[in-house]
Amino acid sequence: MAPRAITFRSRRDFIRNTAFVSLGFMALKAMACRPLADEATTELLAGPGYGPLVPDPVGILDLPEGFRYKVISNITRPMSDGLAVPGKPDGMAAFVGSNGRVIVVRNHEMELVNVDIGAYGPSNENMNKVPAGKFYDLGNGTSPGQGGTSTMVINEDTLEVEKEFMSLAGTYRNCAGGPTPWGSWVTCEEDVTRIGGFNGMATVDHGYVFEVPATENIGLVDPRPIKEMGRFNHEAICVDPATGIVYLTEDRPDGIFYRFIPNVKGDLHSGGKLQALAIVGKDSFDTRNWPTENSEKMLRSKPMPTRWIDMTDVESPNDDLRIRGFDAGAARFARGEGTWFGDNELYFACTNGGNIMKGQIFRYRPGKAEGEGQDGTIELFVETESEQVMKSCDNLTVAPWGDLMVCEDDPAPFLRGVTRDGHIYDFGRNRLANEFTGICFSPSGRTMFVNIQHEGLTLAIQGKWRT
Repeated sequence: MAPRAITFRSRRDFIRNTAFVSLGFMALKAMACRPLADEATTELLAGPGYGPLVPDPVGILDLPEGFRYKVISNITRPMSDGLAVPGKPDGMAAFVGSNGRVIVVRNHEMELVNVDIGAYGPSNENMNKVPAGKFYDLGNGTSPGQGGTSTMVINEDTLEVEKEFMSLAGTYRNCAGGPTPWGSWVTCEEDVTRIGGFNGMATVDHGYVFEVPATENIGLVDPRPIKEMGRFNHEAICVDPATGIVYLTEDRPDGIFYRFIPNVKGDLHSGGKLQALAIVGKDSFDTRNWPTENSEKMLRSKPMPTRWIDMTDVESPNDDLRIRGFDAGAARFARGEGTWFGDNELYFACTNGGNIMKGQIFRYRPGKAEGEGQDGTIELFVETESEQVMKSCDNLTVAPWGDLMVCEDDPAPFLRGVTRDGHIYDFGRNRLANEFTGICFSPSGRTMFVNIQHEGLTLAIQGKWRT
């Protein structure tokens, strides 16, 4: 019998349906997943990047020769817990699982109005599959928060998702976050809706962070906000494994940069102290380098000593932490976004900082006695001078070989690499014309994971990485 022809009305229909059409999927996968690098392609690794991008015949993701990708998760696909994969995947991280598996915990930047692409069905008809006490905000029993996290358990050899389930429910706009050294994901609400907001549908205050264990066991974490880490428009966090100090970004045009010193290392619920970064001798310094500002400019590759200001009333209902911090001397940043800890240093992106307002990346090096009076230095590591080189940097990660890998939040986004000395190269181009999010590597370093947010796709990328 001749194979039945299958017609898809759009690329999104194709992507959603390929997982259910095995023969067609394998044939199309052969086009979308180019062969791994062999001896003939290793010369591409000699420069700062991996060589020119090869057009993807399927029209999803262009990559250098010798790399391949696979779509491993699609929006609204049924999950192992009977719910659906939520939309707007954002920040994520990968953890060691059992028997060579990889556990990926993934945010969903879902707003209350995004019911049509939510985990509980287009009319919330499946919300009864979740115990009421497992929702952070139940929304008066009819409109639960659509944000949260989902978890995937992945066979890294086959890139098959063996389990997929919701792991945090009922929050608002989980944008980014970060992994902890003790094996959990800290997810952040980029939303400061007050109780009573959304015409009374918000039954608690939002603007907090939550901790989600990286586990293979299907189930939802108890939604306990870590309120002492502050109520503000959170974006991302990273943790210094040596001290347990947590660093936090704030996605506001006039945001500041925070750190949280927990009372007990590795136990964020034990309480602690929230502080804001200031530059020694330059109170209320404006790092944004905007052309409309007449203040002193932040110079590239010029480390500046820092001090930290204690923040009070960190759960303020007024969303004014950044204002009070700046007035007290904290430095100002232009939309702090992704942050990641590398080798005794951390990086964080500011999406619209810089002279052309298209992005900056800062590097912070902790002091030898960080948090005990001997604090570190901050420097402007990258400032975008041309949109052709980098624009609107967002989520980022430190690759196993030390480069930064950076997502762009732009109508025509790229994945960019940045070497330790600041050279920028192209690694991927998004042909679907919406933002990349959630970039991270598996613990083995074999696989890069990334999302294409508005299409609701999670991709796994493999190839001949540097070592």
